[in-house]
Amino acid sequence: MEKSISTYKMTQSESVEQQLWKKSVRRNRAFKALTIASPILLLIIWEILSRTAMIDPRFFPPPSLIILEFFHLGATGQLFHHVGISLYRIVGGFFLGVIPAIIIGLLMGMYLPVRYTLQPLVMALMPIPTLALMPIIIIVFGINDISKMVTIAGSVFFPVLINTVAGVTNIDRIYLDIAKNYGAKSKDYFFKIALPGALPMMMEGIQMGQAIALLTIVAAEMIGANSGIGYLIWTKYKTFVLKDMYVGLVLISFFGYFFSLLLRGLQRKLIPWQKS
Repeated sequence: MEKSISTYKMTQSESVEQQLWKKSVRRNRAFKALTIASPILLLIIWEILSRTAMIDPRFFPPPSLIILEFFHLGATGQLFHHVGISLYRIVGGFFLGVIPAIIIGLLMGMYLPVRYTLQPLVMALMPIPTLALMPIIIIVFGINDISKMVTIAGSVFFPVLINTVAGVTNIDRIYLDIAKNYGAKSKDYFFKIALPGALPMMMEGIQMGQAIALLTIVAAEMIGANSGIGYLIWTKYKTFVLKDMYVGLVLISFFGYFFSLLLRGLQRKLIPWQKS
């Protein structure tokens, strides 16, 4: 009798767990459906308003025409040329800014002399917009891809640096004490405590950096370039070919979303203990 009651309770417990699991699955599906439905709904409203001239179709052409223009630019090869150039500059500038920021941020977080030496320089240079320095960057590096990469690197550097320093300084003191008691070397502090401990905040800084990189490349290619997505947006705006301009804007939006998903996936791999 007692065994039957115990079996019944276990069955009931499993049943409750299954119901909760199914409920969670349904909720996640509903959220994913909303994620897909909201931009589609926005595009449908835009299409209707533009087709009925409730908004000026000269300034806001219907999304269907923008999609057709996207395929037209792709067929002529212009689109892939501009996208390839911009991606090359973005990726190069991103890593040029992120790698030094992580190294310097870890050193600033671990060693007080380094922090107090570099902190005034960081605080003084961080408020200066990198685009404001672009004339100097062009004078030094010339009107080429390197100058665009340096501009992006300067924009990406500071958010990654600040978040990395904050990540190291927020590590629980107990880990440092344990490492010290076990005679850990500087290399062990760096790779086994500082780097893993700073990863969550560091990845948030990198997320911010990728968004800033996309903003910067558009502005940089508007100022001094003859190719790229920013150049496409600016030249089509000046000639009032707004369908092509919107193609460039959609591409930047797409790459921002794609890079964000990519980094979130990387974050889940690198920080499996953190819920995202």
